[in-house]
This record gives sequence, C-alpha cells and structure tokens, in this order.
Amino acid sequence: MKIARKCFVLCLIFSIFVLSAPINIKYVYAGKYERPALPQDEDTQQTVIVKVNKPMTESEAKQLLQSYPDLKLRYHFQNIFNGFSVMGPSSQIKKLAEKTSIENIYPSYTYKLDISPYPQISNGTFNSINYIGTSKIRHLTDKNGNHLTGKGIKVGIIDTGIDYTHPDLRKSYVKGYDFVDNDHDPMETVDMGPNNTFHGTHVAGVIAANGKMTGVAPEAEIYAYRALGPGGFGTTEMIIAAVEQAIKDRVDVLNLSLGTSINGPDLPTSLALDKAVENGIVAVTSNGNSGPDLWTVGSPGTSHRAISVGASTPEIQIPYVDYYGQQFRLSPLTGSKPWNLDRSYMIVAGGLGREKDYQDIDVNGKIVLLKRGKLIFSDKVRTAEKYGAKAVIIYNNEDKAVLGMLDGEMNLPVAFLSKKDGEHLLKLMETSNTPAKIVNKTEQDRLADFSSRGPVTFSWEIKPDVVAPGVAIESTVPGGYKPLAGTSMSAPHVAGASAILKQANPDWTPEQIKAVLMSTSKPLLNEANQLYQSFEQGAGRIQMEEALRTETIIQPAALQYGKVKGKTFEETKKMITVENVSDHAIRCTFSTPLRSDTIAWDLPSPFYLKPKEKKQITIGIEVKNQHKKNEIYNGFIDMHSGSQTIHIPYLYVVAEPDYPRIMQFSFEKSEREDLYKYETYLPGGADEFGIALFDSDTYRFIDYLDWEKNVRRGLITKTIKQEKDLQKGTYIAVAFAKKSGKEDFIEQLIEIQ
Repeated sequence: MKIARKCFVLCLIFSIFVLSAPINIKYVYAGKYERPALPQDEDTQQTVIVKVNKPMTESEAKQLLQSYPDLKLRYHFQNIFNGFSVMGPSSQIKKLAEKTSIENIYPSYTYKLDISPYPQISNGTFNSINYIGTSKIRHLTDKNGNHLTGKGIKVGIIDTGIDYTHPDLRKSYVKGYDFVDNDHDPMETVDMGPNNTFHGTHVAGVIAANGKMTGVAPEAEIYAYRALGPGGFGTTEMIIAAVEQAIKDRVDVLNLSLGTSINGPDLPTSLALDKAVENGIVAVTSNGNSGPDLWTVGSPGTSHRAISVGASTPEIQIPYVDYYGQQFRLSPLTGSKPWNLDRSYMIVAGGLGREKDYQDIDVNGKIVLLKRGKLIFSDKVRTAEKYGAKAVIIYNNEDKAVLGMLDGEMNLPVAFLSKKDGEHLLKLMETSNTPAKIVNKTEQDRLADFSSRGPVTFSWEIKPDVVAPGVAIESTVPGGYKPLAGTSMSAPHVAGASAILKQANPDWTPEQIKAVLMSTSKPLLNEANQLYQSFEQGAGRIQMEEALRTETIIQPAALQYGKVKGKTFEETKKMITVENVSDHAIRCTFSTPLRSDTIAWDLPSPFYLKPKEKKQITIGIEVKNQHKKNEIYNGFIDMHSGSQTIHIPYLYVVAEPDYPRIMQFSFEKSEREDLYKYETYLPGGADEFGIALFDSDTYRFIDYLDWEKNVRRGLITKTIKQEKDLQKGTYIAVAFAKKSGKEDFIEQLIEIQ
C-alpha cells in the first residue's frame, strides 16, 4: 500500500469533521453590533489555487514564491488558466494575494462521490446503453467505412481511477495518471477495506467496455486520471490538475462524474471545464444527486460550456403499494428481497422501528411502515424481521431524495418511500383498515428523484443540458459487475455518445456536438403527462440515432434570457445560428406558442437554407407587467427544419428569483485557541450576512461571531476571533444571508473547548 494513500485517509477523516452535515432548526435572529478587525492565524495550513493575470512559466512561479519560503508549489497550470497551486501557512498566502500579478485565490474544496448500488432488474437482461439508441447505430459507418464504435477517439475519465486489468477494459485502456499518489498508476483504491473504490471502473465500462459487456463506444481509447482517492474523496486541486493533463494529452472527450453542492458558475472546476471546451474537448459532467428541489445543481455541473447531465430511468419494473384505492411509488433498497408479494397484506405503522415501538403492535405476517431516523436502515429491517414482518417500507423524514442501501442481503423486501407519500399513506392507515397490495409497473423515461435540478444561480442558465439513464445501470467494477444509480452513471452515456458523434464527424467542434445532442433529445413527461421543466431535464433524454441523422445544428441549443424586470414592453432578444449540414435545401419554420398574458414571442418568418448554409436569426420575447416577481419562466419553442422538429428549451427569471441565498457552510476550530475559520458560498451576494451562535439545548441566542453588510457574491473564507468568554460545550453556529428581502440560513454543531 502506498504511503500517500495512508496519509490521504487521515486527511479524509479531518474533512468529514469539517464538512459534517448541518442540522435544521428555525430561529428568529435579533441584534447586531460592529466588531473590531480580526487577526489571522499565521499557522493554519491551506492548499489554494492561485490564478495570475498573465502567462507564467513554472520557473517564474517558483521565482515568485521565493519571497514566501513556507509556501510549497504543488501544480503549475497553463492550459485551463494561468496559475498554480500552493500549500502553506495562511499568513503567507494572504501576503501572496497582495501581489499585483495575482488575479484570484481559490480554496481547494473536498469532493465526495454520491452514488448508490441498485437492486438487480428483475429480468436481469437489460442493457441501459441500448436505451439511448446504441443498438440502432452499430450498422452505421464513418467516412472511412469503420463501424461507429468510438474507434480512434480519446476519452479521458477523471474519477477514482480504473481497474485496467478488468477483462472488459484491457483493450480500451491506454494510459493514465494518479493525482492522489502522484504517479503513473491510476489503479482504483484497493486493500483498504471500506475505503476501496470502484466508481471510475463503472464509469469506464459504460463508455468503453469491450468484452462480456459492451459500452457505448467500445473501441474508444480510455485515458484514466485518478483524482479521487480512498472512499471517493478528492480535492479541487487534484481535479484541476487532471483537467490540465487531459488538455495536454489532447483527449477528444472528458468525463467527470463528480461534483459539489455549490450552485455557482464561477468555481474553479466549472471554469476549468469551460477552458477544456475552448481547447477542443467535449466536456461531460454529472449534474448532481441532490434533487428533486430546484437550485440543487452543483459545480462543475454549472459549467457554461460543458454538457451537464441529469438522470432518467430506463425501462424498469417499479413496485407500487396500492392502498385504499391510491398507489404510492416504492424505491427498493439494495440488499432487499424482490417485491414479488403475490397477495394482499395488512400494513401497520411501526414508528421509528426501535424495539420499544413494537411493544403494543402486532406486525407478524404484515407489511410494516417505518419512519427514517434514529437507526440505520439495516437495523430497522432486522428488528422488523425479528417481530415477524413480511416486508418493510421506510419513508423519508426530509423532502430531499435519498440514495439508500442496506449493509447486506436481507430476508425481507425493503423499499423507500418519499416523505410526502409516507405521511399521506400513514394518514390513510389511520382512517381505514384495509389490506395493501403490491403492484409492479413498467416505467421509462422518468426523471430520477435524486437528479439535481437547476437553474444555475447568478447566470440563470438551464442545467442540466440533457438527461440519460442513471437508474439500475449495470457496468464493470473490480472483480466483476454491479448495478449503480446516480447522475454519475448518466454522464458516461453522454460521453460515449459524444465519442460516437466525434468519430462520425471528426470536424465537429465541442459546441456542435453539444448542440446536436440537445436538439435531437426527447423531452420527457412526468406522471401527470406534462413536460418536465426545462431546468429539470434540459432538452430531454439523448437519442443517438437522431443525433447522427440530424440535418440541422442550432447554436446555442437553448434560449437563456437571464433576468428581466417584468415591465410593460420590455423586449429581450437572443441570436442563434441555424446550420444546414445536409446535402439538400431545407425549409425552417417556428410554431407559435400558445397565447400568454405574460409574454409575447418575436419569431422569425419561414426561411430556406441551402446545403451547408448557415443563417443567424433572432428570437425575442416581450415581457409584460402581469408577471409575478421572483419567478422562473421556462418551456420549449418548436422549430421545424425539413422533416425534423427541434424542441428548443428557454428560460428567464423575473426580478430576483427565490434561489438559496447561502450554500456550503463549514465552520472549524483553528490551531490557535481563540480563532475559528469559516467558509461559505453566497450565489448572489448578500445585503446582510452573518454567523450567529445559539445554545444547542435551548436555542437561546448567545452572540454574533461575525456579520457584514453588502457582501460580494461568491466564495467567502475568513478567520475570526472568539471575543466573548464562552463555556465549554456544544453550540449551534448559524450562517445566514439576506438578499432582496429573502433570508436563508445553514446551521452546524460546533464544539467550544
């Protein structure tokens, strides 16, 4: 085992402490006072990314750092932006930031994979890559007569590494680099028990498996960059260094199935992917697994130029519990027995599933409904089995979707239910006493609940750009195969499709490939048979056959009008380029949207395009004053190009929409006894920002640790001094931000010692 990997685990443990999950307690804030200037802790060690304002060689960077002897140069960047990363005491980093040649300094965030194993599909034969049309295009050839298999296309994968000894990946793997251990061996983390990884190998299999399993582009060349180490943790610095290397290796397509929860367009990883696209690389990234709420897309899924991918369902069997004439969708947990219950069973409420919750109820031979909390899922199931339950349904205690799993194979069917459905089912059970029946339904092309939604804060962009299958995706892992769920599984479908498009059209730019994938996607419908919002699905689920047969390319493929004021006759226009890539003339027309009291469209008259001709057109919107403030307006405009119908997603916001005013709060003790360091992200800045301290038992307000007015947008990193004598113990630190009359906050438990 490499020594660096051991060291990384120690860093991992520290990161978990600093970024521990916040609690949620509402409180009304009161009182503010001005504070004196706060000293910096000179001994705090930091790793930061430094952006300089002009090209700088590595030797010039070293020369610049000679005045700061305790700063260690780690990586030099010259492709994604001009700069480098350093590690050293915060006092010297602060002095370095004062140099006129320094444009910006970014902290190195911790990235953590968010995936879940998924139960095997009942028929065991489904291949998700065929659902995007892979099987329909295998007979097609490129200009040299080669079948479309990704032959000759370089695909970079920034992830946990790759098991290049896997029999399905040996042919595809070319080379790689390990940015965790700084060597040329990008093997997955092994021999570290629960910290072993398999994610990168799974991603690689979806893209280019070539053996027992076949990927989307089985003859593509895989370049593996290990930027996530034991347990799936990595840093901004490692990811940016990997993007830099991918540019040097001149890969054609780059896949990043990773991200943070910070919704902002200006984080270094998002900027790095923008730069990769400028260098001719089709950059593909997962959209995140924090859905189904709005504004949950995270960096680098917020990249303007990259293809951000959400998760849809392939054709799968989903169990529903039918009770009192109403049906509730279940999500089976990995380790559960199949939900093949052939008759009706009574269903009873078992509280939190603790031993004491079973004292006054009889669950023998029945389905038990439990609330999430207190115990892990597996312990709830084992206790239910002990008391004779036939099956277990666990409903959520929060609105956010959960990618859950059991810690081993169970003897009972086990499934997860949303908070809304669980509470509704519980109320029905209180008013009726009828048996429940399990009904299996075939579902396809639905958005996964966990798939993050947009739009992007500040830029108000539509994200994701497209969706692809991300549920029950079976692919390669070290030693075999495993089904997983997550947008991490969706992105490689799109990366593989991009490799196929690049092989078929080697002269196409990344912008053209992105536009074609979007313009030929299938907009998806929800359970109510209505279109999902454009900021939920982008242009829709990708379709490879349609993408390869397209006759028209529209750039950009989405109309993003940004922020408008909602005044009478306010008109906003966007220019797009329509290109005829066929060998015959085509006629282009627009369908007039339904009449609206809030918006009027200014659409071009019908026009013709000669073969290979391009034309710039303008599409305008006239926003009327009937608009509600703080709202998101979106939908699709249909353009008919020959026999092809292109659905163009659009979005604009009125005034200051209802996005989260604060994201990603972490608060930690510094090495000096009286100093603390915090880090937060303000997507739109703040009229008022502060950190308040409360008693963890009584929620009594104690003090303001820091506060400020008219704060700039973006990342805030600061060291503060504890100025009030506080007793040792546990407190609640509450970071809050107020902007345009709306206030949001995040809370974290902290220890005062």
